[in-house]
Amino acid sequence: MPIILASTSPIRLHMLQAAGLTVETVAPRVDELAIRDALVAEGAKPRDIADALAEMKARKVAEKRPEDLVLGCDQVLALDHEVFAKPETPAEALDQLGRLRGKSHKLFSAVVAYENAEPVWRHVAEARLTMHQISDAYLEDYVSRNWDSIRHSVGGYKIEEEGVRLFSAVSGDHFTILGLPLLPLLAWLGTRGMIAR
Repeated sequence: MPIILASTSPIRLHMLQAAGLTVETVAPRVDELAIRDALVAEGAKPRDIADALAEMKARKVAEKRPEDLVLGCDQVLALDHEVFAKPETPAEALDQLGRLRGKSHKLFSAVVAYENAEPVWRHVAEARLTMHQISDAYLEDYVSRNWDSIRHSVGGYKIEEEGVRLFSAVSGDHFTILGLPLLPLLAWLGTRGMIAR
């Protein structure tokens, strides 16, 4: 059965391909920001927001490709009870990083699988990251140097690149931090006989 990734994320695609899976990407065409804002306004928990967004993406693509296994993914950053989105400007990235520095925040990465246009499996993983107390000058330089890359990342950093220098501690697996709970997904695919183990 073909695996469809309801995402245009190059990082998620790379993780799946590096694990030896054959994957096709299809853009889900959902208004993530509007959905996220509505869920936040309703008082939804960050974990539930990540799960709901992942499911909406999977469902959108599965409606057009019901014969395929469709994976929807999403990631939500939570600082206390506040949910962060991808920064839209360098100034917004600088603001987000300034609010994260010296504190711990959580990343919730969700994956939902659809088959026959119905949800058949889901998982939400959590990672906790603690940022150094970084100087304003370094943050400004960091955003200026890395804007083209970090603008695609919730929180305004990429831990797989120079962003790793921002952190003093990380708890949780690397795949979750990159936006896809890969190990639970591979275990599920293995139990279904979709991949060899």
